[in-house]
Amino acid sequence: MYPKDYQQGNFHSWLPFWTLLRREVLRFWRVSSQTLLTPIITASLYLFVFGATLGERLSVMEGFSYAQFVIPGLILMGVINNSFANSSSSLFMLRYLGGIVDLLVAPLSPPQFILAYTLASMLRGLLVGTVVWLISTLFAGLPWDAPLLAILMAVVASFLFAQFGLIAAIYAHNFDTLSMYSNFLLLPLIYLGGVFYPISILPPFWAKLSLLNPLLYLIDGFRHAILGVGDIEFLTAFMVSGGMALGLFLWAAWLIGRGYRLRS
Repeated sequence: MYPKDYQQGNFHSWLPFWTLLRREVLRFWRVSSQTLLTPIITASLYLFVFGATLGERLSVMEGFSYAQFVIPGLILMGVINNSFANSSSSLFMLRYLGGIVDLLVAPLSPPQFILAYTLASMLRGLLVGTVVWLISTLFAGLPWDAPLLAILMAVVASFLFAQFGLIAAIYAHNFDTLSMYSNFLLLPLIYLGGVFYPISILPPFWAKLSLLNPLLYLIDGFRHAILGVGDIEFLTAFMVSGGMALGLFLWAAWLIGRGYRLRS
């Protein structure tokens, strides 16, 4: 896990970072039945409903079955939910149990602090997304028009929601507040973000209103890279998603750099 100079016992400024990253990865891996298996089972149920039962009977996009349309959204939904859940639950529990004090006195810079939590959260989110994709091959094949761009959008989505998870964990007063971010903000935005329908079939007013949903750009950009078509130009979707990811990173860095609500 560690570079050679760590194994030789020489102190290195990145040793605390690698230690924290290893801790975060082991944390979700040790309870993989909850952190990995449960969301995979949930996604599999979605795939069964929309793939095996409705996939060949509905069509909302010309040239593609409904299963092909909905699978990219389900993959990205797994990435988003698990990236957010990992960083938010881990940091909040540290605050709640008082273990954050140990991190505050460790020789960790704010970028290293954020990077360790972010990489662990991205790993969990992308693992779940990959398994959901593998299961989806049992229901429908995807053309993968631009696979590298699809991977890029998945990485941006996992990075973005890892930052959002850190921010939510810092602002949350209790478990109810933390769950509010997931249940009353994240889930509605996902379901109204074009996972199960294209905004092109909506009435003009609702289609324009949907453009205010930030998750639409992530989901549609990811689907566009896989299917080759979408409601929004891929470059627009990527630029908006990348801008949101950068903004949330700077916000998280500012909060952690100030130690906002971490010392109390």
